[in-house]
Order: sequence, then C-alpha cells, then structure tokens
Amino acid sequence: MYPVLQKKKLAKDIYLLEVEAPEIAKKAKPGQFIILRINQNGERIPLTIADKTKKSIFLVFLVVGKTTELLSCMKKNDKLLDLVGPLGDASEISEFGSVCLIGGGLGIAPIYPIAKALKKLGNRIIVILGAKTKKLLFWEDKFQAVADEIIICTDDGSKGIQGFVTDGLKSLMQKERPNRVVVIGPPIMMKSVAEMTRHRIKTIASLNPIMVDGMGMCGGCRVIVGEQVKFACCDGPEFDAHLVDWDDLMNRNRVYLDEEKICKGGCKHG
Repeated sequence: MYPVLQKKKLAKDIYLLEVEAPEIAKKAKPGQFIILRINQNGERIPLTIADKTKKSIFLVFLVVGKTTELLSCMKKNDKLLDLVGPLGDASEISEFGSVCLIGGGLGIAPIYPIAKALKKLGNRIIVILGAKTKKLLFWEDKFQAVADEIIICTDDGSKGIQGFVTDGLKSLMQKERPNRVVVIGPPIMMKSVAEMTRHRIKTIASLNPIMVDGMGMCGGCRVIVGEQVKFACCDGPEFDAHLVDWDDLMNRNRVYLDEEKICKGGCKHG
C-alpha cells in the first residue's frame, strides 16, 4: 500500500498527488513512469513521474475517466493498492548545449524533471509552456528555477503569445537555433512541432498511447516508429519525433473515448 502524502489542484481538472514510495523514488530517472491501481477492482493506468523527493514521487494527472476521477478525490493518508515502477527508458541527459523543452497542457509536468536534469549538466534551457488559457497553466514558478528562458503560449492570448506552442517555437527559432527539442503533450501538438523542426533540429517526443501492463506483454501501447512496430512502455516512451507515425497514434488513442465519457463521474472533488 502506498500512502498519499498530499493532493493539490493545479488547474481545472488537473491534480497533483504526492505518494510515499521510497524504493521507486530512489531509482526513478527523468522520463520514466509508473503504473498504479487504486484498489483491487481498479484498472491499471500509467502516469509519468513529474518530480520526487528521497521518499516520495509526484504524479500529475488530468481527469478524463473513472480512475482519474477517483484519484482526484483521494485525500491525505488514503492509500493506493499498487504502484509499479520506475518503468520505461529514462530520458537522454547529456551536454547538448541548448535544449528547448515544450510542454502542452498536461505535458507541462513531465518536461520538468528533464529540464532540471539537463540544467544540472550546464545546458541552456528554454521552456515553452502552452495551454488553452492562463487558468490552465501551472508550475511556472518551478520552471523559473531551472530555465534560462520561459515562453508562454495561450490559445486565447490571456497570457504570453496568443497562439500555439509552435508559435512560441517559431519566435525562438528566429533568434536562435536550439541543439535539441523535447516535446510532450497532445499528439497533434507533438506532430506539429515535429513538422516544424524536421531536417532542422533533433526532436524527441514522449508518446502516450493506450497502455495496460507497462512491460511489453499486452501490446496495447504499440506505436509505429521508423515504419517499425515499437512498444512505448519498454522501447520508449521517448522516440525520435520525426520517425513517429502520428496519425496511427492518434487513431489508436481515440478507441475508448466513448467509454471514458460514460465512466467519468461519481465523486466530489476535495
């Protein structure tokens, strides 16, 4: 059993859980994830480790279905039944020179540990954060401690550049060319960034396909990368964004949309 140490609402339908898990925290590296199960009858869902202490890990999630709805209702001292991890390959952390990390929506959280690790090696860190509106932005203060430059983009122009993260990237590339781009967020956003940087900047994307066991056995997270079948859980989750079949990924992710809508609901947020 894994105790919840704190729950915090970061933005509309976006929550943070700090969970006591010292063994996972000890081994976790940027880019890795866990799979959790709330109770014996619960489903298994993957969540990226967004930060950690010596004894705990931080998970950030968006309420989209029954399990995330139940997670959003958990309180301090509640317990998760199962927590498996760290899973997946860690991010490549090296002295690249300058790195642009792009987080869109919920993708803001998982770029943070990568940015922190890259900064520790002396890289110049440019962060682009994107959301529909400023009310959906979070962790700007955390990024200020690790980033040399932060570019904010909102669809409605309520903060920063009015437009998408690609508009922020375009603005950046007009004045400097990063050595590497890392992008995490909705597949359509990652696809757009990949098209912008193709043949210009090495770009890494963290994929988010449907995942069940997280160990390469179920095949649910298969993706097409470089015209080959890969499993995001054990071959990734990070891949060369220019080799990903984005249309295939988006089609697979839409399979259970109706079921998510049916299952959502059933508790009051605390």
